[in-house]
Amino acid sequence: MTVKQLRAFLAVAQTLSFTQACERLHLSQPALSLAIKGLEESLGGRLLIRTTRSVRLTPEGDSFLPLAKRLLAEWDNAEELMRQRFTLQLGRLTVATMPSFASNLLPPALMAFRSRHPRINVTVHDVINEQVIDMVRDRQVELGIAFEPEAAGSLTFVPLFIDRFVAVVPPRSLLARHRHLDWQTLLTHDFIALQRPSMVRRLLEQQLGERGIGLPVAFESHQLATVGRMVASGLGVSAVPSLCARQMEELGARCLPLTAPSIERAVGMVTHGELSAAALALQQVLMATLGNLPPTGETPRPAE
Repeated sequence: MTVKQLRAFLAVAQTLSFTQACERLHLSQPALSLAIKGLEESLGGRLLIRTTRSVRLTPEGDSFLPLAKRLLAEWDNAEELMRQRFTLQLGRLTVATMPSFASNLLPPALMAFRSRHPRINVTVHDVINEQVIDMVRDRQVELGIAFEPEAAGSLTFVPLFIDRFVAVVPPRSLLARHRHLDWQTLLTHDFIALQRPSMVRRLLEQQLGERGIGLPVAFESHQLATVGRMVASGLGVSAVPSLCARQMEELGARCLPLTAPSIERAVGMVTHGELSAAALALQQVLMATLGNLPPTGETPRPAE
């Protein structure tokens, strides 16, 4: 069966007139008759009895009529649903992002997205950077926002901005009086780091190691919040991307620009394969709005 054949049968069955059915469907009588014949042949028997004076349904045609109505209704509903999704009148989108991005930069972007597409529902998973990459790779989410993966593989990375690491120091320490710090000065104090396999930890060790600087870690934690509390209590110092500066300061620590060397990493959108219309729309909003929304702390510079 084809949709065209079903519409032809329904029009004739409802009007009991080939002439009126032709007018409703804007078809010629030969085309309408051919559609009915094709439907009957595919089903294996007659659905209509046509004479020079009248048209009536066979018993099989009468039992088929409600089925044809339901099939066409479901087809039309599916067609309309997909049209709404492609035109962003309806849909659902799931994204994953680092907590620091989710709490600082994502809300204004989602407000802009919502104002344009109010009927698109968005679910946000705020998880650590490594989980963002895994969720995109496993297709649990369509779009992820994370630091640039070390090995993208089948993933696509679109940079949004370059984030620079900042120093995190106790608020009552002598270091907090500085306007900025260098690594040599920072590492004279006990260093608190995220545990491996954290990308932040690997990046610090790699970048410092290339410059002949070791990272003597005194304390480790899996959670960034714990690192912030340790620093705030005076246990030591740390270094985090500037995206995390607001969280560190809310926990009681102080954040300062960190140089010699400056360690940077691109933050952007991670995807896997073709995106839905809704994901493409959010991607466009992020690219359009992010430049006006720098996070607290060291201001990230636009990605090239």
